[in-house]
Amino acid sequence: MSAATKLLLFGATGDLAQRMLLPSLYGLHADGLLPAALSITGTARSEHDDASYRAFAAHALDTFLPADRRDSAQIESFLARLGYQPLDASNPGGFAALAQKVGGCEGGLAIFLSTAPSLFRPTIRGLEGAGLAGDGVRIGLEKPLGTDLGSSREINDAVAEAFPEDRTFRIDHYLGKETVQNILALRFGNALFEPVWNARGIDHVQITISETVGLEGRAGYYDGSGALRDMVQNHMLQLLSLIAMEPPARFDGTAIRDEKVKVLRSLRRMAPAEVPHLTVTGQYAGGAVKGEIVRGYAEELERESTTETFVALKAHVDNWRWQGVPFYLRTGKRLPARQSEIVVQFKPVPHSIFAARGGQLQPNTLIIRLQPEEYVRLLVMAKEPGLDREGLRLREVPLDLSLDTEFAGTRRRIAYERLLLDLIEGDPTLFVRRDEVEAQWEWIDAIRAGWAANGMKPRPYAAGSWGPSAAIALTERDGVTWHEG
Repeated sequence: MSAATKLLLFGATGDLAQRMLLPSLYGLHADGLLPAALSITGTARSEHDDASYRAFAAHALDTFLPADRRDSAQIESFLARLGYQPLDASNPGGFAALAQKVGGCEGGLAIFLSTAPSLFRPTIRGLEGAGLAGDGVRIGLEKPLGTDLGSSREINDAVAEAFPEDRTFRIDHYLGKETVQNILALRFGNALFEPVWNARGIDHVQITISETVGLEGRAGYYDGSGALRDMVQNHMLQLLSLIAMEPPARFDGTAIRDEKVKVLRSLRRMAPAEVPHLTVTGQYAGGAVKGEIVRGYAEELERESTTETFVALKAHVDNWRWQGVPFYLRTGKRLPARQSEIVVQFKPVPHSIFAARGGQLQPNTLIIRLQPEEYVRLLVMAKEPGLDREGLRLREVPLDLSLDTEFAGTRRRIAYERLLLDLIEGDPTLFVRRDEVEAQWEWIDAIRAGWAANGMKPRPYAAGSWGPSAAIALTERDGVTWHEG
């Protein structure tokens, strides 16, 4: 695909646009990475003309750009790219004016669609009716893309009426993170891991995404979603598939996504009777996070709710490579620390030559930290200095690759910078294909059906803790402890 010369942003006055999209596009502009002729048109219900929207965008950049990235000349030239056309997406009559503002799709048009799911179908029909869905147009879709398999298929069917799969770019912003892409480099660019990256070498895998925040203004969306659909269905299953996938034949969108789909289709579906033993749900009560007293979920919501704010679960990938290896997933709000990490626990050495002299061996552990720090850490055994008259003393020590330190001279980019640039240039590698989404929903829907069949309600946990005590039992009955380093 050739690079687009026009970018159309739906939801251009929303929170995502202010915090992420406008700063990301500015960063690409300032670094000379956007096509020179690229024009950017924003649209939303808010009444703006070009001048007032540029003032709106300037305020967003002033609020969310790091101070060292602000350059008045660059900001001025970036704002000159921006235009705006108000639109009520539920009104088909407004799309003709939008098409006129954009200038049609000649030269290539990329669309970023961030709207309520109920507006997907009318928006797609409006774009098609206004001639903004032709061969030179690709569309990026921001979540939520449904609440279950059925609603996801409805959205995808609506999109497919105007945009074929090769011009549909479903966004999971985790795939734009540097450390997530480093999973591929770590696994397939280093010969030492592949021989043990299987059930013979790995005991278990843990994936944790923890947040210290509560609702933070997202009550309307979050209470209708919950942690399983908000985090596990997309971000966590994408991380699992990258860890578990087979080596792709080449680094391109088709080969990589083919291998991810195989993993997602190999996830062992939980029967209703298994769900209470393999999953834990929770909802935060009042407590303290980082020394600050915070309210419980129901208090923030101002009503009772059965929505889960915490999920822990045990998953299995039923294929040759991973048979018998548990994958433990955990995510929640109002937890003690904000972090995203993957822990790969290797099996112990088959025979310790140090046991007779009191040397205690720990199995090797690989820690891939995605945020807030970015690093890869391998825990290995080493001898403590000394003459060892009473036996060899061993200690676990880290071999660290800090991406923040090692690449200190390279600016850390917002994930949306890469994803927006890939959308503009037409590179689908870091986007999610329809069959991936549907495989994810099939697995998630089985869990939710199990919760309903067993009448499972979220267990309360104190804000500032690591969730309900049952989450600890989930792993400890297998002899495993959650990593909290």
